[in-house]
Amino acid sequence: MAEQVEKAFQKQNIFHNSKARVGKKVSTKEKRWYKDVGLGFKTPSEAINGTYIDKKCPFTGEISIRGRILTGKVISTKMNRTIIIRRDYLHYIPKYNRYEKRHKNLAAHVSPAFRVEVGDSVTVGVTLFPSTFSSSKLAPTLLSVFTSRLSRSRPQSPHPAAQMGQQPSKKSKKGSKDKDRDPSVDSQSPEDDSPVQDGTPQSTLSRATVDSTIPSISASDPQGAPIPSAAGSHLHGSPYPPKGTPPVDQSPALSASSPSSSSPLASLNPAPVPLDIPVTQTILSNATPFTPGSTTSSGAQGESLGNGNSKEKLKQFDLDDMIQRLVEVGYTGKVSKSLCLKNTEITAICSAAREVFLSQPTLIELSPPVKIVGDVHGQYSDLIRLFEMCGFPPAANYLFLGDYVDRGKQSLETILLLLCYKIKYPENFFLLRGNHECANVTRVYGFYDECKRRCNIKTWKTFVDVFNCLPIAAIVASKIFCVHGGLSPSLHSMDDIKRIQRPTDVPDFGLLNDLLWSDPSDTAVDWEDNERGVSYCFGKAIINEFLVRYDMDLICRAHMVVEDGYEFWNDRTLVTVFSAPNYCGEFDNYGACMSVSEDLLCAFELLKPLDGAALRKEMTKAKRKSLMQAA
Repeated sequence: MAEQVEKAFQKQNIFHNSKARVGKKVSTKEKRWYKDVGLGFKTPSEAINGTYIDKKCPFTGEISIRGRILTGKVISTKMNRTIIIRRDYLHYIPKYNRYEKRHKNLAAHVSPAFRVEVGDSVTVGVTLFPSTFSSSKLAPTLLSVFTSRLSRSRPQSPHPAAQMGQQPSKKSKKGSKDKDRDPSVDSQSPEDDSPVQDGTPQSTLSRATVDSTIPSISASDPQGAPIPSAAGSHLHGSPYPPKGTPPVDQSPALSASSPSSSSPLASLNPAPVPLDIPVTQTILSNATPFTPGSTTSSGAQGESLGNGNSKEKLKQFDLDDMIQRLVEVGYTGKVSKSLCLKNTEITAICSAAREVFLSQPTLIELSPPVKIVGDVHGQYSDLIRLFEMCGFPPAANYLFLGDYVDRGKQSLETILLLLCYKIKYPENFFLLRGNHECANVTRVYGFYDECKRRCNIKTWKTFVDVFNCLPIAAIVASKIFCVHGGLSPSLHSMDDIKRIQRPTDVPDFGLLNDLLWSDPSDTAVDWEDNERGVSYCFGKAIINEFLVRYDMDLICRAHMVVEDGYEFWNDRTLVTVFSAPNYCGEFDNYGACMSVSEDLLCAFELLKPLDGAALRKEMTKAKRKSLMQAA
């Protein structure tokens, strides 16, 4: 029989139970064209076996068509996060008891971490973890805690000319690129890319030695819960202090702090960093006196705010009361249509924060101890959980690496609470700029829509003015370089960062763009094009050269979802910290906070991913404990 084609369908008899006419003998043998051959397509096995797959799409929230998983080819993209998928499927017609070949174009929301192009075959409802790091090298265990003591001694450089502040020769810098060079590079990997054995890096440029005295979670624990210590444990992090750390004695200044600025669960959270820090102690090494009305940015003279009385306007409001109201909203775990602050209070907070940011340099130099926090992305309840775990200011010094808004449901509460803490503790609480602290990005990824829905567009513009004044990078103890994204081929000296004038928007290319957008890469030897379509990817050789040139031990950055909340790379010379657990409700990732002690001992405290009822239950429990402690 010839192959069944679509044109031959009309010649087939579709009536299977035809009655015999009077006087005619009924033939017991059916003719061949009576057989239900359809259009030449096989009946799906799911239809025969009755095993349809019911799956809810995590992007749109809709059940897939007829219980079938939606798989198709991308034929269009919109704003890099909404795609049009052409799905070819078989449509069942009960009247004719057959399947017809049809197609449907459907719109789907792409996770922010995915890279989808036209022509790709995608499956709606399948969530893959987007980490670009190798899972077989230096992969940490969930809820495991370890420390890395950073060496204060300078390692030997493979390039002698690179030491003592000298520039390497042209021969030694072979393969490096300047800011005008084509970013296409060789696909060869460096020869010194050797794996780590027994926890000790083999590269001569490595700075970190592992102290394995901190116990990790036992593999036999079926629940993955942390092993309780003698001092008690916390539900979402490590209860273990570093080896040799003396018991924490709270100073009188800390014990006398108000309930809104002290950790309600301090007794249940023995932190790995000593918290005996006076409230008046500053960790800003290059601090300048803060005088409202005459704020200057780093580099040259900065512009004045014009009004010069933002601090006086803020005095009309009770800053502690505003912080208390914001924290109470976080304990509820619910998103309200209106804010707990008035528009006049928001304007006063933004004006005062803008002055504080401009009074401090673009490149901040800090002294440990300090806690480093990665992306938050408007997950306000998780931010309150992080403060519960690590301590509310001023019980701990904080350095945030950016990305406070967008994608989350409560970006306004998140940025307002952080700005309030920055105003109240300007020398102990620091905020860096992320790639989402930009007008163009917030217009697309949610913060603009939230401001328009809950406040007004003028409020969004006020926050954008604050974002344009945020510092760019920080250096902790002259050994840890902290930035949101990564390195830049335009970075020739630290003075280049100090000379960035503020307020400024994020340009399409250049030093500031790279510091906020670049990523490390396993495959890059030098500088390569970034998959995001912005900035570059840098390889291991670039990291090693940077650390040797500036006599540093570690690069700490955010900007990327990692499964365990933190992930080391390149023999533990670079670490990614991500502090938004259960990111966007799609990834079952942990959130992390990196604590750096006075002797540069790095420890990680983790937030367990919670969502929905579990998150609200925990926030209610934390609020109850806070009220009991305050009483």
